[in-house]
Amino acid sequence: MQVETLQIHNESKLLKDYRNNDPNIMRFFDYHPYNDFKKRLSELENRSFDREKLTDLLKVMNSKWGVPQSSLDNIARLKQRESVVVIGGQQAGILTGPMYTINKIVSIIQLARQQEEELNIPVIPVFWIAGEDHDFAEINHIFVPGISKMKKFKLFQQALGKQSVSDLDLDKEGTETWIYQLFEQLEETANTKELFKTILSCLDVANSYTDFFARLVYSLFPNEGLVLINSADKELRKVEYKHFISLVQAQPEISRGVYDASEDLNQLGYSISLELEKEDAHLFYHENGERILLVKDEENMWVGKQNEVRFTTEELQEIAVKQPYNLSNNVVTRPIMQELLFPTLAFIGGPGEVGYWAVLKPAFAALGMKMPPVLPRLSFTFIDRNVEKALSKYSIHVEHAINYGVEDIKQDWLNKKQDPPIHELSVEIKQKIKDIHKPLRDAAKGVRADLGDLADKNLHYLQDTILFLEGRINKAIEEKYAKEIEEFDLISLSLRPEGGLQERIWNPIFWLNHHGAEFLQSIIHRDLSMKESHFVVWL
Repeated sequence: MQVETLQIHNESKLLKDYRNNDPNIMRFFDYHPYNDFKKRLSELENRSFDREKLTDLLKVMNSKWGVPQSSLDNIARLKQRESVVVIGGQQAGILTGPMYTINKIVSIIQLARQQEEELNIPVIPVFWIAGEDHDFAEINHIFVPGISKMKKFKLFQQALGKQSVSDLDLDKEGTETWIYQLFEQLEETANTKELFKTILSCLDVANSYTDFFARLVYSLFPNEGLVLINSADKELRKVEYKHFISLVQAQPEISRGVYDASEDLNQLGYSISLELEKEDAHLFYHENGERILLVKDEENMWVGKQNEVRFTTEELQEIAVKQPYNLSNNVVTRPIMQELLFPTLAFIGGPGEVGYWAVLKPAFAALGMKMPPVLPRLSFTFIDRNVEKALSKYSIHVEHAINYGVEDIKQDWLNKKQDPPIHELSVEIKQKIKDIHKPLRDAAKGVRADLGDLADKNLHYLQDTILFLEGRINKAIEEKYAKEIEEFDLISLSLRPEGGLQERIWNPIFWLNHHGAEFLQSIIHRDLSMKESHFVVWL
């Protein structure tokens, strides 16, 4: 297995400038992403964390997921006053979701190991499962390769309203049927039976999609000391209640600060995947199984965005104390809650997350904290041998295939198989027909207007006939070179699916089926630089 770096060409301006330490964007962050870990550590020493309650909670929570011993050991190490965490998170996708979730976990494990060696203190990798998120449609499917494009393979279960995924009953029978149908589409390999058995065993003892996700993750990362936390856990809310009070009290400063920061970013030409309004309260209230986004109205009341509920500040603080399980964070306050719970050495985020974290500096400051160093996660493209052979056969450089796809190269290759070029010949003939036909059209128009219209239609008919013939010839050429076209499409599906990076579409099950969990171990145990924008892994 070979691993090499590769430059991604279409990164956002914000991410490019951030990687290059541009002062315009760096002023929105408290730390340099790669060089300030010792500085961050010294500042963490002046803060206190309820390590006893947190570790007790983590032990109970993780014990429900078949937690490996290495993870239990790390939970215990979190009690040590000098210990810190590297943290990142994602929703609990079906079969772990797209590869970028796995890439993020690998990044967390990598940085934690590197910094433990560098700082000589316990650095624990923590993955925050965003279990309170309610968009089931985002996580209820994977994509499977079709003939020329990826197909969405969806798990059909009705999710009513805005119910948190962690509260959604796991349809075991429907999910098991879905898994059987998925495996019918997989090629039988030496790993298939064991992979199938592992997935079904995780499903069998799971009570929610979050449980299913957590058990699968631990089956893939049994020896790395990874610690999982479900942000929707009701027992966690009991630990968080005092932090909710702090968030309620600081809301005016948080809302004003992040809104102003977003306006500043926009003025500098940076775009972020976050829509902000001045009245945003950045908290959810839970009622009748639904999450209700709160805003502040002109009377300084906390109200549902659709006027579902209405609270005074004092009432919301009382809810935080007596019913903390009825509150949850949004994309702005979730990072602050992570920071209040964990001694965070660094946060690992995807490209979009790094973007919206750029507005969060004033939110952290509102609670008297600095945001941790924010590192873009590692990004990978995995290349199987059959794809490697196709790249070699057509002399396609992998950097071009990943950044731009190979549709242009395929079309150029097909054009060279046409002598003379069919499209150019078709255009030339249509123009000649138009020129030859002109005297007839002029004569028809001179006789009567309706005959002129008929003559125009006659020209279109003749040209459409040429187009039809062009299409039939091209189809015959494609049939003649079907094998070669299939090889080009294989490259596209694997390296540039749906016009984007592989990690955003492909699920890890396909590599697990062909290569086993070893394909993950090979990158976990390599010392990869967090500064690189992308890695190519030749399997």
